[in-house]
Amino acid sequence: MTDAWKTEQEAFWSGAFGNDYADRNRGEALVAGRSHMLSNALRRAGPVTSAIEFGPNIGLNLLALRRLLPAIELAAIEINAKAVESLKQIDGVTALHGSILERHATRTYDLAFCSGVLIHINPDALPTVYDNLHAASGRLILVAEYYNPAPVAIPYRGHSDRLFKRDFAGEILDRFPDLRLVDYGFQYHRDPNFPADDLTWFLLEKHG
Repeated sequence: MTDAWKTEQEAFWSGAFGNDYADRNRGEALVAGRSHMLSNALRRAGPVTSAIEFGPNIGLNLLALRRLLPAIELAAIEINAKAVESLKQIDGVTALHGSILERHATRTYDLAFCSGVLIHINPDALPTVYDNLHAASGRLILVAEYYNPAPVAIPYRGHSDRLFKRDFAGEILDRFPDLRLVDYGFQYHRDPNFPADDLTWFLLEKHG
């Protein structure tokens, strides 16, 4: 781990492994799968004119959102420098290079979201990320992650302490009394048209 990062997981994703991930996760089929998930996840969201993604990598979700909502204003916080360069090639995306453990957003967005990101965060640092997501959201928070009712660590591509499952949405709801659950759903890897990771998504909304 370098002095630039607070956790081993940040150093892991900012370096060579994160570079390789950016190289192997590309293509129109992946964008189609993200579009399918996001269209389902946002069906009860109401108008969404701006969004910020925490940990977008090269921006497949942002491309999907742009297709669904052509006029949406998009921003992103990404730890891997190579991925940030790809983000900068997407028209109209404000790309911020840094860790989501730091508070980068200087304004709020209709939607603050992450997908397949919280599972890779050091569990001790999750409350900080939850706080940053909540602060960046003007109304909605969407998390799409591997769900498990109890916290568990899973080996990940030969590495330990790099993938964690838990009830992320439940923890966020418990932490912030001003949030309510709007909708939730599941994306299945054997979907005949839109195969993707087995992600469970939760749409939360600020109220009161």
